Amino acid sequence: MPQPFDAFQPATARYHGDNAAALARAARLAYNAAVECEVLAAKWGFAHCRLIDRRETQCLVLANDRAIVVAFRGTEPDKLKDWMSDLDIQFVEGPFGLVHCGFNLALSHVWDELNACITAFQDKGQSLWVTGHSLGAALATLAAARWREADRPVHGLYSFGGPRVGNRAFERTFDQDFGARNFRFVNNADLVTRVPLRAMGFSHAGTLLYFTDKGRLMADPGFWDAFLNRMQGRIDDLGKMGPADLKQHSIDHYVKLCEKNRTVNPF
Repeated sequence: MPQPFDAFQPATARYHGDNAAALARAARLAYNAAVECEVLAAKWGFAHCRLIDRRETQCLVLANDRAIVVAFRGTEPDKLKDWMSDLDIQFVEGPFGLVHCGFNLALSHVWDELNACITAFQDKGQSLWVTGHSLGAALATLAAARWREADRPVHGLYSFGGPRVGNRAFERTFDQDFGARNFRFVNNADLVTRVPLRAMGFSHAGTLLYFTDKGRLMADPGFWDAFLNRMQGRIDDLGKMGPADLKQHSIDHYVKLCEKNRTVNPF
């Protein structure tokens, strides 16, 4: 039976549908318990698997002879709303600019252990890949930015349903360095991707890849801007997400859409 990473391309820095589908599956796997992660990781061809869990921040590290995948666990939408409190939403100095205080602190809880784990696993020059969903997408973005600011090679970042992470300086500088390898997936009207608000100074980094209401994958900023003009997202709405909103934000839906568009080149 084919496994998610059988067609994975560990050496390419360009967008690849097989990589998107595999990394979406890894982002979903990060929600599982450690034992379940180890069982599936072995089936997927990863000899090494470690789930790091420190102070409500979790990340999964998978490694074989070709690649290392770091997948950050997300959180429920109502809990994500707690990250938008006045304290957590403040800016602090981060890689490439100002970043979200709460996200930056959450990443710091696992940072030393994560780097030690990667150093131990990366014994054959394997390429490094980063992914995550929801809060995990924000942490994945910050992790990739920290590594790139330190000139550590990162082959690609594929994030799903992530909130905004930093200010405009963060966006511009990170994009100059890594924008062509940073793929940010948004499913139609996924509300989480519209917070924290632009009016607060936050901005998305990376290359937008958008799933339409018909499940079509697009990379069209003009289409996205027109869509945003029809939508008015508010932070309070995170606590009022209905079944349709939850479906659009769920990692299961992102996995299905990536699988559906595996052979599509949106560029």
